[in-house]
Amino acid sequence: MSRSPIFTRRGLLVGSSGLVLAGCDKLNESPGFRSLLIGSEKLHQRSQRLIGGHEPLAREFAERDMSPEFRANGSRNVADIGYQQHVLDKFANWSLIVDGLVRRPLALPLTALQALPQRVQITRHDCVEGWSAIGKWQGPQLSHLLNRAEILPSARYIVFHCADRFGTTPYYESIDLIDAYHPQTILAWRMNEQPLPVAHGAPIRLRVERQLGYKQAKYVMRIEARSSLAGLYGGRGGYWEDVGDYAWYAGI
Repeated sequence: MSRSPIFTRRGLLVGSSGLVLAGCDKLNESPGFRSLLIGSEKLHQRSQRLIGGHEPLAREFAERDMSPEFRANGSRNVADIGYQQHVLDKFANWSLIVDGLVRRPLALPLTALQALPQRVQITRHDCVEGWSAIGKWQGPQLSHLLNRAEILPSARYIVFHCADRFGTTPYYESIDLIDAYHPQTILAWRMNEQPLPVAHGAPIRLRVERQLGYKQAKYVMRIEARSSLAGLYGGRGGYWEDVGDYAWYAGI
């Protein structure tokens, strides 16, 4: 499968790998560098969809290509007592909430997500820090849940509210409806033929394969359909977008 020749935010970072790996924070402190990254992302979003349409697939790999080790990044656990009880209960009493601009709000236990039609995909996770790993993911397509909830015509974005926090601030991410309905966008509850480990975001994490690692929200507890991202935390559509000036569209 051909890949877009357009340079990406990660490509820009990897191209400066020595600087990035040694001094990502220093680069991020530079207003000029942040503006360059944000500008490149807007160009890439427009170009990717203009050239490839709305449903070009991210590359999928064979099992022989899977990485022997897939590091866990970001949050590796959740301190919340309620979450820890779910871990002890093996998420038997956990439910995923789907609400916001929908006609039929949902509360789906893990068994209901596992009973939906499943998609299995072996894809590469690209971290903004410059490393990659190939893993196997299984879960229902997000589109199945959105169709069941009957999102309203006014909905423009899908927000993922997560259990993990950085200090007092909860992690969250968002995507638009084009990526939400993409066939490779799934809610993964299984990784490398095993239930998703806590360090990787159990019981479910988002896999939106055409975007960088920080968009793959872990510990997803609630999915909200919204017309706008304004007024939601910092208003930029994600935790790192709010606090680190990361670009909202993190296309690969």
